[in-house]
Amino acid sequence: MTTTAGFVFDSDTASERVGEHEFALTLSDRWTTFISTTNGGYLLATCLQALRHEFPHPDLLSASAHFLRPGGPGPARITTEVARVGRRTATGQASMLRDGKEILRVLATFTDLAAAEGPTLVNGKPPALPAPQDCVDPFAEYPRQRPTISERTETRMAEVPGFWRGSPGGATTVEFWMRLADGREADPIALAFLVDAVAPVVFDLGIPGSSTIELTVHIRARPAPGWLACRVTTNYLMDGFHEEDFEIWDSTGTLVAQSRQLAIVST
Repeated sequence: MTTTAGFVFDSDTASERVGEHEFALTLSDRWTTFISTTNGGYLLATCLQALRHEFPHPDLLSASAHFLRPGGPGPARITTEVARVGRRTATGQASMLRDGKEILRVLATFTDLAAAEGPTLVNGKPPALPAPQDCVDPFAEYPRQRPTISERTETRMAEVPGFWRGSPGGATTVEFWMRLADGREADPIALAFLVDAVAPVVFDLGIPGSSTIELTVHIRARPAPGWLACRVTTNYLMDGFHEEDFEIWDSTGTLVAQSRQLAIVST
């Protein structure tokens, strides 16, 4: 497998085992969002990095995360519990505590994606985007201070939604390229972060903020190196709650991750 030592994502999501099924880490301030909270995908990735040490299976297959309280930089603990280790899959849960309070609970299943085989049907297609070098960085015209997470990822869009310039245009689907900014290639746990690493598409409806309640991610394959083609959609905003569906396709046109999250509008 590709080595990822020396990259910011790995150092900032790493934890130290301090007891049986218990890990300690310091949450970094390099992953804050548009509303100045610590990004949920980053918090999820830290839990998954701890949980993977409990299993012989190398790859994340699925994860469901419930966000109980906002997270912030500083010392945190992760506790893990193994539910079952089978031949093809292993399942367990992880909880993150900050200042003695649980802020995140995750249930996840791991497998070996390289050994996966069976019937296959793919009806969808990757976004039809110009090459990344022919697209634009949405932050080039962003009128406010950039969130720190934007320095950890790179995004390129063929067409930039209006909210990036302060004028929401009503888009409910956005397609774009994305990758980690320091050259680290994505793996399954990085994909679980990336599905939550861009501004919610509901911002283009004039919504000022959005906080994740629950996020489920499915990893379909180990991604090939290179830029990742992404599609994010929100079809239903009801009574202040909205869903967000996310797809990631790798440089070979393979679907590598899907997610759905439920979020609440914040002001």
